[in-house]
Amino acid sequence: MADRILTESEASLAVEDLGWRYLLDCLTTAVTVHSLVEACEVIRAAVGIAGPHANGHLRLRATADRVELTLETRGTFRVTTQDVDLARSITKAVRAVGYRTVAHPAHHAVQSLAIAIDAMDIPAVRPFWKAVLGYDDVTAPADLVDPSCGGPSLWFQQMDEPRTQRNTIHLDLTVPHDDAVARVEAALAAGGRPAPHGPLSLP
Repeated sequence: MADRILTESEASLAVEDLGWRYLLDCLTTAVTVHSLVEACEVIRAAVGIAGPHANGHLRLRATADRVELTLETRGTFRVTTQDVDLARSITKAVRAVGYRTVAHPAHHAVQSLAIAIDAMDIPAVRPFWKAVLGYDDVTAPADLVDPSCGGPSLWFQQMDEPRTQRNTIHLDLTVPHDDAVARVEAALAAGGRPAPHGPLSLP
């Protein structure tokens, strides 16, 4: 069967029981560890099972207490059937060495963060942000990404008309679907409020 791009719903449902979650064009999971030695063991298992497909699909971020694994088909910024197959294989390999893939570790659920900048003339401001952040271009013409994959991605939102005040910058936070309600409720309890042009704003 040929590899194909999945819809958001298809991708989400395909990996939910594996402890992965669909987050903004990628699949993500976390593995709780107790040392960098254990983190390396998890990484070896994941990369080993991904084999020649690792470079084109798998991203890793490791600390002494957590390994985050992310799958997407590089160059398409989409999730494909191959990514789902890799999620299944990696989950099995990680379990075989004594760890679990989970979307909600005790200390922090998986999530993704992007920064959006409103602009009238995107081509005029984009080079500044690319230079000051040291970011790289991606396929989408208005997006920039951290080449080390450590920082949030940056995208530009086209304004319809100039503002008299400063243009706005906002955060686009994507969390697992089964964490979203609790996260919004916590933000409201901490003093946030529904925003007129988005989900939440500061007090």
